[in-house]
Amino acid sequence: MHVGTQLKARNDDDYRVFAQLGVNHICGFPPGDPKDWTEQLLTTYREYVESFGLKLDFIPLPLNSHEISSAENPNIMLGKSPDRDREIELIQNIIKNCSLAGIPAVKYNLTLLGVVSTEDEKWRGGSTTRAFRHRAAVQDPPLTLSGPTTEDMMWERINYFVQSVVPVADEYKIRMALHPHDPGMPRPEGFRGVDRVLGSVDGLKKFINLNTSEYHGLNFCQGTVTEMLENPAEEIFDVIRYFGERKKIFNVHFRNIKGGFLDFIETYIDDGDVDMKKCVDLYGELGYPYMLMPDHVPHMAGENSKMVGFAYTYGYIKGLIDSSGYGQ
Repeated sequence: MHVGTQLKARNDDDYRVFAQLGVNHICGFPPGDPKDWTEQLLTTYREYVESFGLKLDFIPLPLNSHEISSAENPNIMLGKSPDRDREIELIQNIIKNCSLAGIPAVKYNLTLLGVVSTEDEKWRGGSTTRAFRHRAAVQDPPLTLSGPTTEDMMWERINYFVQSVVPVADEYKIRMALHPHDPGMPRPEGFRGVDRVLGSVDGLKKFINLNTSEYHGLNFCQGTVTEMLENPAEEIFDVIRYFGERKKIFNVHFRNIKGGFLDFIETYIDDGDVDMKKCVDLYGELGYPYMLMPDHVPHMAGENSKMVGFAYTYGYIKGLIDSSGYGQ
């Protein structure tokens, strides 16, 4: 396993900084409209990334973590045919072109609510960071464009996508890594009328069993999974082991929190409730071969608050991997 990043590079210097920090594996962001991601464009982008001494391990599909009203391809999760079939065809074509361009994996979300948070809060040294306090969330929020959306409705839409797309990924040998719903919500009442079926460990177990392909798995956001648990410091290891033993972890968002289900704050990697060294050792024991990357970090003081926080986290992850003896 190795440290990675999904931080979108702003310019050539950011790619150089990744290489200088020893972050040699990245999830990159090809230029232009995804409709224009041809084999040639993706090949050119991969070669560009490689010119900095980096390896392009992932790209995102145009199925991001935004709320459905600002989604790039909303009809997949709104369940509207034939529009969703046209959007699925785009996804299928990107997967084919990734294979032809030598890009081995894609990450994606299947969400209506996006990432739900309450107000940012102060953390160590006056840094600011994301939190979610269910008791402080709007208790009668407006419905999404999907209206009331039950468990059965969510699973129909998710399964329709999986059965349409995973066979293509299987044929072209492209790993598809789904991000869980962030954060989990009470079920079945959910939030804004949506039952967040991918916001629980049981939901993720059901998801990986929708298709038997070895290319169907998870962008295992450890931070989001800890948010699903009542006692993350004790429970997270069994969850990692469950999905890791089944080889369903294709990428890890390596984030720490304080708190748990419905009441948490994101922390620095070194001052949350979870023993991150123990997690790295477990990933190594399970033979996990891919990236550990930060997804969110506290925002620090100074001109480049985001990049400084990420740089600190990369170094910490590298140290954990080196000390585990499982680095590549």
